[in-house]
Amino acid sequence: MTKSELIDAVSAANQDITRKEAEVVVGTVFSAISEELSQGGRVELRGFGSFSIKNRDSRTGRNPKTGESVFVPAKAVPHFKPGKELRERVDHK
Repeated sequence: MTKSELIDAVSAANQDITRKEAEVVVGTVFSAISEELSQGGRVELRGFGSFSIKNRDSRTGRNPKTGESVFVPAKAVPHFKPGKELRERVDHK
């Protein structure tokens, strides 16, 4: 599902709002999650899952094309952990 498909689904499920209003809602939710993660926080959506930041240490990688060693600096990456309800729904297709 793409962002525009999500906007269409929100708009279709709520006849009281227009597609443009649904676009604002979806954009606001994504912005709020991104902002919290960029500040090092955590976002938990009960029944769905949680978003957090994982820190990766620096390491020596390898360029697959040339085979030479390359330094990969430490970095923070977003991480999603699905909630129990989501895992069960996916498992019981």
